Amino acid sequence: MPCGCPAPAPSDCWYSCQHLRVSSVCQVNLNYHTPLMKHILLILSLTLSCLAARAQVGDYRSEIAIGVNGGYVLSTAGFNPSIQQAMMPGLTGGVTIRYTCEKYFKSICALVAEVNYTQAGWREDILDVTDQPIINAVTGQPEKFERQVNYVQVPLLARLGWGRERSGVQFFFQVGPQLGFYLSDSSKQNFNYEDRNIADRIGAQREARQMWMPIERKFDYGIAAGLGMELSHPKVGHFMIEGRYYYGLGDMYGNSKQDYFGRSNVNNIVIKLSYLFDVMRTDNPKIR
Repeated sequence: MPCGCPAPAPSDCWYSCQHLRVSSVCQVNLNYHTPLMKHILLILSLTLSCLAARAQVGDYRSEIAIGVNGGYVLSTAGFNPSIQQAMMPGLTGGVTIRYTCEKYFKSICALVAEVNYTQAGWREDILDVTDQPIINAVTGQPEKFERQVNYVQVPLLARLGWGRERSGVQFFFQVGPQLGFYLSDSSKQNFNYEDRNIADRIGAQREARQMWMPIERKFDYGIAAGLGMELSHPKVGHFMIEGRYYYGLGDMYGNSKQDYFGRSNVNNIVIKLSYLFDVMRTDNPKIR
């Protein structure tokens, strides 16, 4: 009997057993999500620090700028068991809104939100044990495979800037959580799956399950961080260039003991350009 209860179990014993079950499950789930919760709490604390700065000595602002962004993406997938990969190129673009709330000493605090369409995925290096390309027996060509996974990504970033705000150059750093919503995926390869060269493949590339398995988890989440430079003109707006890295904490496939992959997260390096124009400005002669 569960929990060692005698049969037939009295109602109070049954209640205790069920309570113990629920408590155990909750404890396991809590332990599983503890690293994620630490990440989320850290990012939220950085984000809220911008608003908390109002209680400190600083120059208050309430400025909103909106605009567009676009860039180039280099993606990989963190598979376990590992898959040999090269970075897969793609594109990203969307809209940006920025709320600037404070200048604390020399640091300009702001919150940034984006909604972007992003081409992620992975491109495989199909190599043998000597790191030579694997030749397909049917085509006589080195085997090639890539899979593009399209997302709507929503980063929510806390930003610190140093320099000019309205006329001149500013350098900035921003970090925060990012959410992703699966749209579609597609594959490209120069061989038939059934005709792949199994004899020369090694590890997970011999199984090649990532080639045909559908994307199981449609929701992605992780942490994004970037460094950049902004050039501002009071009558024209703000032009930015940024390098950003995204590390996915979620997985594309199931990661239980019964699943093939224990890890299958998305990772991106993004080089992007953005243009913002002011829709609300603070009347403060100290702002330069």
